[in-house]
Amino acid sequence: MPDFEAFKPILASAAPKLFDLLDRFDRAKILVIGDLTLDEFLTGQVERLSREAPVLILRHEYTRQIPGGGGNAIYNFAKLGAKVKAIGLTGHDAQGEALRRIFAEAGIDGDRIITDANRPTVTKTRIAGHARQSVTQQIVRIDRKSDQLPDLEIQNQLAAAIRSQLDTVDAVVFSDYGEGVLTPTVIEAGLSHSRVIVDAQKALNRYPGATLFTPNLPEAENAVGYGINNQETLANAARDLLALTQAEEILITRGEEGMTLCDRDLTLHHIPAFNRTDVFDVTGAGDTVVAALTLALCAGASFWEASVLGNLAASIVVRQFGTATTSVEEMKTALNNILEDT
Repeated sequence: MPDFEAFKPILASAAPKLFDLLDRFDRAKILVIGDLTLDEFLTGQVERLSREAPVLILRHEYTRQIPGGGGNAIYNFAKLGAKVKAIGLTGHDAQGEALRRIFAEAGIDGDRIITDANRPTVTKTRIAGHARQSVTQQIVRIDRKSDQLPDLEIQNQLAAAIRSQLDTVDAVVFSDYGEGVLTPTVIEAGLSHSRVIVDAQKALNRYPGATLFTPNLPEAENAVGYGINNQETLANAARDLLALTQAEEILITRGEEGMTLCDRDLTLHHIPAFNRTDVFDVTGAGDTVVAALTLALCAGASFWEASVLGNLAASIVVRQFGTATTSVEEMKTALNNILEDT
């Protein structure tokens, strides 16, 4: 596999096309179907121990709310300039209203997000505290979610919403976080599009014939049932994943080892990580990869060019703590910085 230094001349040769693709990100129309989540961060200063129980009492300072799960994928598309439509579920609650408000403020079309009064909006609330002049640390996380699948009527409404939009978008993206939205009825509706990108944590075979899958290394290992720890097992896994999913391409994201793209001819293309030294947090990086590579494909990129731009986008967001997004301008700057070092 090429190391980063060996890859730089290849990247420099492709750079004019990559910049041109970035300029066309804002032309893409994307439909994202996913498990919508609200990430809440409640932060306060520790005042004392409670007299009621041996627990900390925090004086609340601020609450931050951002899209998580499939919502983070949607948000990434919007921040990269795409015209994005969201399909998913929220509950009839304040968290659902907050998520819709965040989407609206980002210019995301959430008209086809369905409210399910029988389910809460999937919410992950992290409570963090700090003493004076000390580092803030997470104390506890509270999850709101349902273990039940949506009623069949809700599933049919989701499928109908998907079918009504297929002719209006350039790509369909499934963002599957295992929260129950992506049932067979819903998946079948989305697979009718000619360009389908799947980001699923497990059960990849539920999306037969999709264009491209983007499993990370643990997800790929789980799907094939064995460890991927050398070139032979990597090639075998790519072959087995293609057979399992019937996809055109498989992109395995491998953290500090970069990415490996494989097509139906079993040709492997290795792309080294663009940032191995300043990695603070990989949370949500997969959503960023999916957003950038999907927009590149819609702009006319090859699968390899799209993967390179996905890799570039990920190299930016992993420098930030928590779920993060990037922009076209930041990607251009990052690419220029890499090229200037060649």
